[in-house]
Amino acid sequence: MTGTLPVKISFSLPDGWRSAPPDEVGAPDAAFVALHPASIDGFTANITIAGGMRNDSATMRQIADESVRRLGQAGTVEVTKQEEVGTPDIPGLTDSPGVVQNLRLSTTLHGEPLELVQSQVYLGLEDVDRPSQRAVIELVLTAKPEQLTAVLDDFKQFVRSVRADQAA
Repeated sequence: MTGTLPVKISFSLPDGWRSAPPDEVGAPDAAFVALHPASIDGFTANITIAGGMRNDSATMRQIADESVRRLGQAGTVEVTKQEEVGTPDIPGLTDSPGVVQNLRLSTTLHGEPLELVQSQVYLGLEDVDRPSQRAVIELVLTAKPEQLTAVLDDFKQFVRSVRADQAA
């Protein structure tokens, strides 16, 4: 079953990307998936959006670390970069710092070894009426290392377009 986001957001997909039903592309927990058909080479570069509500005191960095542990169950994961980002990078969605991390993954696909890279962005939206609650949005680009240069700028453009839906 396709995941849902705890808050409504809007965004723009860069040219060359198309949405795909999460269940049909093997991402049932994602609320949204976009594929980059031009990058098909045994693996299609993709962008996923997922999220949920949190009522704990975990920092955005700790939440990003949880992702590393989850991915580690399917193969080897190396964090190649992790840093906090402020609101100038993503002005429409959050007033608190988010986390960007880049990962290198060694896994298998259809029994064959596969090397992937991910760029993950974690953003939090605090509930002003209940500060202990917050929505966490996860934006992820997954690609083979040789696909990354063709899609990374698109992902950055996509992240800059993400906004909280003011009509919601």
